[in-house]
Amino acid sequence: MGIEEKYLRSLSERYPTIAAASTEIINLQAILNLPKGTEHFLTDIHGEYEQFSHVLRNGSGSVRRKIDEEFGNTLSSRDKKALATLIYYPEEKLDIVCAEEENIEDWYKITLHRLVQITKRVCSKYTRSKVRKALPGDFSYVIEELITEKEEVQDKEAYYNEIIHTIIQIGRAPQFIGALSHLIQRMVIDHLHIVGDIYDRGPGAHIIMDMLEEYHSVDIQWGNHDVVWMGAASGHPACIATVIRNAARYGNLDTLEEGYGINLIPLATFAMEAYRDVDCSAFSIKFNTNYNTKDLELDQRMHKAIAILQFKLEGQVIKRHPEFQMDRRLLLEQIDFEKRTVRIDGREYALRDVDFPTVDPKDPYALSPEEQTVMERLQQAFLRCEKLQRHVRFLYSNGGMYKVYNGNLLYHGCVPLNPDGSFMRVNVLGKNYSGRALYDVLDGCARVGYYGVSGKEKRDGQDIMWYIWAGAGSPVYGRDKMATFERYLLTDESMHTEVKNSYYDLLENESVIRRILEEFGLNGRESHIVNGHVPVEQKRGESPLKCGGRLLVIDGGFSKAFRSRTGIAGYTLVSNSRGMRLVSHEQFESTEAAIRKESDILSDTLDVEIFPVRKRVADTDNGSKIKEMIGDLEKLLGAYRDGVIPERV
Repeated sequence: MGIEEKYLRSLSERYPTIAAASTEIINLQAILNLPKGTEHFLTDIHGEYEQFSHVLRNGSGSVRRKIDEEFGNTLSSRDKKALATLIYYPEEKLDIVCAEEENIEDWYKITLHRLVQITKRVCSKYTRSKVRKALPGDFSYVIEELITEKEEVQDKEAYYNEIIHTIIQIGRAPQFIGALSHLIQRMVIDHLHIVGDIYDRGPGAHIIMDMLEEYHSVDIQWGNHDVVWMGAASGHPACIATVIRNAARYGNLDTLEEGYGINLIPLATFAMEAYRDVDCSAFSIKFNTNYNTKDLELDQRMHKAIAILQFKLEGQVIKRHPEFQMDRRLLLEQIDFEKRTVRIDGREYALRDVDFPTVDPKDPYALSPEEQTVMERLQQAFLRCEKLQRHVRFLYSNGGMYKVYNGNLLYHGCVPLNPDGSFMRVNVLGKNYSGRALYDVLDGCARVGYYGVSGKEKRDGQDIMWYIWAGAGSPVYGRDKMATFERYLLTDESMHTEVKNSYYDLLENESVIRRILEEFGLNGRESHIVNGHVPVEQKRGESPLKCGGRLLVIDGGFSKAFRSRTGIAGYTLVSNSRGMRLVSHEQFESTEAAIRKESDILSDTLDVEIFPVRKRVADTDNGSKIKEMIGDLEKLLGAYRDGVIPERV
């Protein structure tokens, strides 16, 4: 028996008769002709969970667009706003309405009819089967009845009115409104792409990860901030120190302590002892409005303590891997403590702080016994944190260094290039890689670093994860250095600059962009690169559309730290059956304001591309899989008819 016959016999268990196989072929052919689902692309979220949650709830403005399409001028702007807010936050808004509305039954009746209309509209481009799978269990039958046109019913209006009346009479209207609202949210986004950097800077990366775990369809292209957290979860000391330092820098230690339950008391105790009488002013905290300033002094000491630990641990990694070519970043050994200077690239620079009580000038990268104890305890805390480990496993199972999806190439940073546009060769564990092969080998190393058994291979994989975070050859970092040391300690601000890879000078070069797409197997004119990592300075006139729209840089300042540069609060790229559009968001006030004041995120839309022919499922990656399945089923039909495989009647 050949492999194909074995496969067909296995397939016959699912489709045991000619009738069953034929029916499935008909179903699949019908699916191929449906409009493609709507994809949303977001990047550089950086822990801004409130805005992220709102953007998912409003479908980057899609919900309000559906309301406008459905009701036009038959509803006032006020009513549309109220309906949109209800869809975004049904439970919270219902609490307010029930307390204020005098005739709640009438309100329920009107609202349910409106929600049913919107639900019909958002579900119209999907198969009944797909909609059915998305329906909430408690109300699946009732919702299906309300959104499905029933030809056999003579008085349709009376039929649907009676269903809604019964829902209200039995006291289930609030729950039903919630179910319809969440279904609408679910159906306006068919698939979500996160193009890197969920972690750091903002306060709620753990909340975002909780949301993504529950999301119906998502993929993630790792950013360098994600990979360093993955490295920390694997137990890598330099990554752990980096994660804690970033959290301390932005006043977000609560993310670690409360969000993940990681015990930072060993670090706090050490910092208060070792840095008791030490000036820590160079290690200030960039705190937000929710930061408790009574912790400021302790946090600064912890900040300095963990920064010094990071410099030491990074030095150890660099010394283990001369192929990284990062010896110029071994700066602790270049400090002249008497002169208060540091030598960088042959020049001396004044330091604003040299009070490093744990640094031995003769062996600057060695950890003191106390530092060693702190790091061992922190390492165990990260390794034993079940929630963090669950989130990181989700990043691995649903993510990677890049993704090719429906003719588009998605990655966070850049494809490292030489000034002439050729692919830059990067040494990874003794071998040179470039282009797609570089992404693939780094992806593999990151997986070994987390999932590998103990030993040199696992440690090398972890060291590579640190390199992905900050190395000059890292595709998701893409700068000549990470100037952390300089930003803290050098008064000469010219040394704070991080020189970008040549890729960023070549974004408008059509031949370069075409070569990158071809490197990843994409040749079509409708293929695009979707790129995050570097904020687009829109307020200075910079466009997110590069190279005639072939490359889309969609970091628009989701992170509050970058909004002064971008002038906006993030982008969403939306790709549906009719084309691609870029949605730029204004700043989100708060969830409370969205509920109480019915304030939405104001967004502007830019058409990136309008497809001359509406895209169908047949034109997608999933469509290709369906076509393969149809081909297999046709072979099964042939086997049944030829008597090679008997029907299982």
